[in-house]
Amino acid sequence: MHINHPKIGAYLERLAATRDPVLREMEAIARRRGFPIIGPHVGALLCQLAMISGARRILEMGSGYGYSASWFARGLARGGRIICSDGSEENAQAARYFFRRQGIAGRIQYLVGDALEILGRLRGTFDIILNDVDKEDYPRVLPKVLPRLRRGGILVTDNMLWNGWVVQGDRSASTRGVARLTRMLYASEDLLTTLLPIRDGLTISVKIR
Repeated sequence: MHINHPKIGAYLERLAATRDPVLREMEAIARRRGFPIIGPHVGALLCQLAMISGARRILEMGSGYGYSASWFARGLARGGRIICSDGSEENAQAARYFFRRQGIAGRIQYLVGDALEILGRLRGTFDIILNDVDKEDYPRVLPKVLPRLRRGGILVTDNMLWNGWVVQGDRSASTRGVARLTRMLYASEDLLTTLLPIRDGLTISVKIR
């Protein structure tokens, strides 16, 4: 199910076409392997969010081979750090390779394992948390990440329209997980949430208290 009209989607893709050669290589790998990455349109938004918020500490939960972190790094405040997490050592190794090539490896730590367990081992709060774990686990994320966001911090969650399945009556565990988290975000008195219908749907939730 197209989130936007195909012609609008193509128009946006042309506008957001990546110029950086390493990012273009990462995008080519995603196309070849059918690997889901956020793409340049959302990538630029992540960079903007980091810049606008003055983010110095970012956590990614579900980092793949480092595409989203590469965009975050472009907006990271001087002296800032990004912590990536993913269950795949292969993804971690590929990400470190791409980070070195971009000259950003010194600002990023990549941890392998369950993202929620890793969060429990980390200390302090974060300016931005990106949530892209397994969709059936989405409802578990909010109560764990909310205390770890500073006031004014931003929770970004990917795939919140889930290829349109959230409005097509699909009852799979992944679709139910996405739909439940969406309701939780909008019901929370601690967050101000907007669901942006770009790519596969992205929620931006600001912690307001």
